[in-house]
Amino acid sequence: MTTLVFGHKSPDTDSTGSPIIWAWYLNEIRKTPAEPVLLGEPNTEAAFVLRHWNCPKPRILGEIAAATPVVIVDTNNPAELPANVNALDIRAIIDHHKLVGGLETAGPIDVVIRPLACTATVMHDIMGADAAQMPNWVKGLMLSCILSDTLEFRSPTTTAHDRAVAEKLAAELGISIPDFAAQLFEAKSDVGAFSDAALLRMDSKEYNVAGRELRVSVLETTAPKVILDRKASLMASMAEVAREDGADQVLLFVIDILREEATLLVPNDLVKSLAEASFGVKVTGDTVVIPGLMSRKKQIIPALKL
Repeated sequence: MTTLVFGHKSPDTDSTGSPIIWAWYLNEIRKTPAEPVLLGEPNTEAAFVLRHWNCPKPRILGEIAAATPVVIVDTNNPAELPANVNALDIRAIIDHHKLVGGLETAGPIDVVIRPLACTATVMHDIMGADAAQMPNWVKGLMLSCILSDTLEFRSPTTTAHDRAVAEKLAAELGISIPDFAAQLFEAKSDVGAFSDAALLRMDSKEYNVAGRELRVSVLETTAPKVILDRKASLMASMAEVAREDGADQVLLFVIDILREEATLLVPNDLVKSLAEASFGVKVTGDTVVIPGLMSRKKQIIPALKL
């Protein structure tokens, strides 16, 4: 039976590319039939990456049948996975996020969670000497994932090892990292065609903070003005998105990749209180700028409190 490989809902570049990378490895190296799939539409950067490396977009699945063999990558959070995830035959988890808990398996499985900036870097290490067999398109996907998750090494999640793997891949591909990263970030910033609701869900994850269910959304961009010019309509859409998704509040952080800062939209007193308690800022309007804030995983989520 074919093993499905997938990441979290709202697929970014790492959660789109890593399933493809690992499915290649299972098929070609371990001789285990595997198929990469997605749990949602890839974001604009991920879509660019697929086009750039001539890689077909994986199937998007809304439901997965019970007992299907699966490998979960780039998450271990049940809130980001199919509702029936514990009914699936989970064979392995490959991740770089904190251990959340809640997943159950029928028996022992392979779990690899390492403190690196990108799932693709973890995969490179697991492959070991077999990584040399990757064709250029797989190397390209891996490089794209690392540059995206590290924001071209600007993110505080970046490790020296992530950087070394990326530089090795770029050298083998004959690619200039600054030039290719600029293309990635241009694609990431091209969000003008999306509705407010789509933007709020594009790169979002669910967390419980002090009993409040929060949808924490991050938009990384080199053109923050394009998004912030829509702040009134985005804030007006937050209540409906929260209601539909079973959340108490949507938080939207607009990450300026080049200035290395985040702007948080502040639609109400709840978000104002949260911003002041979490980040030590004084909120006087409907936005607040937080210098140096680049990473949801390392800087935003650990700091959130009420």
